[in-house]
Amino acid sequence: MDPLVTLLEPAPQVDELPGAFPSPFDAVGPHALARRAAESLQATLREGFIAPGIASAVLQGPDGGKMFGVLVVRQPDGTLGVLRAFSAMLAGRWDVPGFVPPVFDREARARVEPVADATVKSLLSRAEMWSTSEELRRVREDDDARQTREATEREAMRLRHDAHRRQRHERRAAIVAMSALTETERAQALHTLDQESRGDKAEKRRWDAAQEEARRQLAPARAKAERRVRALDRLRRIVSRGFMKQFHDTYAITNARGETRPLRSLYGGAEPPSGAGDCAGAKLLAYAFAHGLQPVALAEFWWGTPPASGGRVQGAFYPACRDKCGPLLPFMLKGLEVSAPRVFVPPPAPTPELSIVFEDAWLVVIDKPCGLLSVPGRDASLLDSVLTRLRARYPNATGPLLAHRLDLDTSGLLVAALDSRTHASLQRQFLHRDVAKRYVALIDGPVHGDAGTITLPLRVDLDDRPRQIVDPIHGKPAVTDWEVLHRAASHTRVAFHPRTGRTHQLRVHAAHPQGLGAPIVGDPLYGHAGLRLHLHAETLSFVHPATGQRVSFTRAAPF
Repeated sequence: MDPLVTLLEPAPQVDELPGAFPSPFDAVGPHALARRAAESLQATLREGFIAPGIASAVLQGPDGGKMFGVLVVRQPDGTLGVLRAFSAMLAGRWDVPGFVPPVFDREARARVEPVADATVKSLLSRAEMWSTSEELRRVREDDDARQTREATEREAMRLRHDAHRRQRHERRAAIVAMSALTETERAQALHTLDQESRGDKAEKRRWDAAQEEARRQLAPARAKAERRVRALDRLRRIVSRGFMKQFHDTYAITNARGETRPLRSLYGGAEPPSGAGDCAGAKLLAYAFAHGLQPVALAEFWWGTPPASGGRVQGAFYPACRDKCGPLLPFMLKGLEVSAPRVFVPPPAPTPELSIVFEDAWLVVIDKPCGLLSVPGRDASLLDSVLTRLRARYPNATGPLLAHRLDLDTSGLLVAALDSRTHASLQRQFLHRDVAKRYVALIDGPVHGDAGTITLPLRVDLDDRPRQIVDPIHGKPAVTDWEVLHRAASHTRVAFHPRTGRTHQLRVHAAHPQGLGAPIVGDPLYGHAGLRLHLHAETLSFVHPATGQRVSFTRAAPF
């Protein structure tokens, strides 16, 4: 028996086995057999043990958690067992007892790694030395002081000249109204005011020239110094990319047919992303093929602190990543019968009729059930939606109808306009944040504090749509006010008041460590799937476009 294979006990019955290898990109979740094997590893991790000398507490530290994987395999004697893997390195090690080794050629990597590490560290050291040097610090401080002084003087001069302008305006009005002055005296007095105005303008020109000279003395020195910092950083990135190519060349990928190709050849001429070949799934399949083991089912899950971007919850299962594994795994699986990846299809909505909370000649407010789309999906099986039902109910309605949307899994209040003018008015209210919304959610765990505001910018995860991630650089602003309504032993009831309306905003803000730090109960994307997502749009308030009166609607959460 292979030393890294753990027997799967009790042995599964024939009808428990998959007919074909389940796709690693399956969006619905792993096969039950792989899930069972994964839950066994999770139980070990929960007990605090990974391997001799490595406690699972390392995954709760500042470096965060990690993806783990299990592969159910059939051994040459027909018995079923389990291989285990982790993505990339664990506790600074590529090799950990009980887990499969990395894919790369060790001897080839050993020739590249020392030189690469030494070179990159040297460049980092040079960049750090220069970025913290006394010369750069002094140049920055002098230029910052100049800019502060310039801003202060500019504002003081502006205020002084504004006061002069107001005084001249008052004096000019008085001179014009003064009947005792001769025309010559009045002209002389007005000329004096003009001279004062020209004096202020001349002062501004002299000051601008002096500032330009000060900038000419300091700005070039600062620009030169900072160019050096950027140049060192650019050089480090170029050198790192070169070494990354050499690292990638140490990976030879073999598939189920026994065919082998260089890793870089699998990415269509583009450079593989960092970490390609180091995911748990790739490591597991590579080991199985190299040791005569037949893959049966694969599962990958996250364990430990979520990454800074969020989107991962301890114990949750995730399909293989698209950026690193998308080109890699299909090649590795050639020679195996692989099931087509399942895609999520919502179950039939609980009722064919819309629950109408309010309607008049201009708008309608609906209580959307969990599991009903707001608008039709792209697939033919996803046509049923609130919008589809509204068009059937109000065939004479014009315009886009829905003024906003709720996620498939979120229940609660939606407002729709029955004509284009009403829709435009409601849209303006949403745009200007004049619509008050209150959501109620059940949080899967304790929440620290009684109330607060979460500001975490969001964007779509390009490699795992429709999942959203936190991105402080490229994300769109997302702000949520929250308050605790009730605390129980394992759950916390919370009210959300979103100031913005980003996709999955409340779900990410709940699950992210810098948000509430716990997902919403039943969240299949950011937590653990359940009977339903416990998130409900309870209250909606806006100005009625036709009457001008503020109207409010409430529908209590069904949980």
